Amino acid sequence: MPVPPTSLRSLPSIERIVTDPALAGLTSRELLTDVAREALDDARRAISGGGAAPLFDELLAGVRGRYEAALRPPVRHLINATGVVLHTNLGRAPLADEAIEAMAAVSRGYSNLEFDMASGARGSRHTILEPPLRRLTGAEAAMAVNNNASAVLLALAALAAGKEVVVSRGQLVEIGGGFRIPDVMRQSRARLVEVGTTNRTRAADFASAIGPKTAALMRVHPSNFKISGFTETPSLDELARVARDAGVLLIDDLGSGCLLDTTIYGLPPEPTPQESIAAGADVVTFSGDKLLGGPQAGLVAGSAKAIAAMKRHPLARAVRLDKASIAGMAATLRLYLEGAAEARIPVWRMIAASVDELDERARAIAPRIGDAATVVDGRSMIGGGSLPEESLPSRLVAVAPR
Repeated sequence: MPVPPTSLRSLPSIERIVTDPALAGLTSRELLTDVAREALDDARRAISGGGAAPLFDELLAGVRGRYEAALRPPVRHLINATGVVLHTNLGRAPLADEAIEAMAAVSRGYSNLEFDMASGARGSRHTILEPPLRRLTGAEAAMAVNNNASAVLLALAALAAGKEVVVSRGQLVEIGGGFRIPDVMRQSRARLVEVGTTNRTRAADFASAIGPKTAALMRVHPSNFKISGFTETPSLDELARVARDAGVLLIDDLGSGCLLDTTIYGLPPEPTPQESIAAGADVVTFSGDKLLGGPQAGLVAGSAKAIAAMKRHPLARAVRLDKASIAGMAATLRLYLEGAAEARIPVWRMIAASVDELDERARAIAPRIGDAATVVDGRSMIGGGSLPEESLPSRLVAVAPR
């Protein structure tokens, strides 16, 4: 009696699938067996639910598809047609060629990541990015970790664990992925002391909150939102005076962070780490992969005493930067030192591009798309948790849906 096509008995064995000539070009027997087993499991579930058994050729095609999908690179190149320069979901800042080459070169072999070339003794990765960061920010010392949230966590854990940190209510921000400043502070074991109101906080509010258990005042730059209207917030100079008079630290979390003057490009001023250091901040944290235009990193600049305490803290190892990112960041910072950031770093090339340049590009792209594409006026956002609600004039390629 023939087996009904809906019967589990009609399914082939794994051996029959993996040895079929149609799959001969798939070289990994282990992976092929694994995906064949998955395909058969799915077929059994479908049959048990009342569905029909797949034809053998269909089963082979499904196995091949699973095999190829398993080997397909999960992070793929995309075209950013969103009008947002620093699109978080698309990987933020594209890297300069110099950074890419440096990362590839150090990844191909061995390096002096933790080896002192002068003494022949063990070195520290925390010293590699310190010289360029010190030159660019004017700080006594500097270090780098794997992102800005880590930098904030490390600063609080090393300098304020078990003590109080005073923050304005209007700066208790939530960054991407649902992570909030109060949550980061709790993980560091620092105690949050809120002052002021959502829209108005004064230097006197910070001063009156300082007590015997206060370790630091903290300013958090609202880089991903904007409060307007009836507002007031103390300047960093004012906070520095309050902190200095009370003998406590001043921590400045810039979030995105920027080393160039954004007003040159028709944008509002974005606070820079060099301005924070000049104002008297003891610790300044900022991102490496946003407006700075480098690989993902949390950069820290500040006083020698504060940075030394952060380097010694056990968390410093947990959040340290890898060799490829260090090499890429070093190459990126070198472009700033050379005065070549606008010319060589993609983020700044895009921001600095004139409307005429963008119009020329748009008119070159539109004909390739076809009659549905036209060139129109528009505006582009900076994005990446920086310069909220700010945009630049642009030329866009509009595509009519069919």
